[in-house]
Amino acid sequence: MIKPDGVQRGLIGEIISRFEKRGLKIVAMKLVKISRDLAERQYEMHKGKKFYDGLIEYITSSPAVVMVVEGKGNVVELVRRMVGSTDPSDASPGTIRGDLSLEIGRNVIHAADSEENAEREISIYFSPDEILSYKRIDEEWLYEG
Repeated sequence: MIKPDGVQRGLIGEIISRFEKRGLKIVAMKLVKISRDLAERQYEMHKGKKFYDGLIEYITSSPAVVMVVEGKGNVVELVRRMVGSTDPSDASPGTIRGDLSLEIGRNVIHAADSEENAEREISIYFSPDEILSYKRIDEEWLYEG
């Protein structure tokens, strides 16, 4: 998810480009105004934490881009490495957060931390018929065998 600060700062194209240049395939994507209900479902594991109310207020404040990316291997881990540490001050240069954000509360992007959470989050924003299956023309150059 490209969070509201990423959308407001005009970073959608740059962030999507990083995934595509890496060879990941976007199989679902949409611009959404996240409702309180959807935000609470996504961040249910943080309910009761000090930052929860501010997080819900922030994520519902402006449009976000939700997407599903696909590739071979452990895509969740690959995306997490590309995104960088949650706290941008700890994120390595070259990562999305390391290059494009300064504060933990405005870190431009969210990525699921496990395959189970990825599946749960995808189901919050997409119905199965919204996730497309197709072959990119460059896949033979991205993957061995």
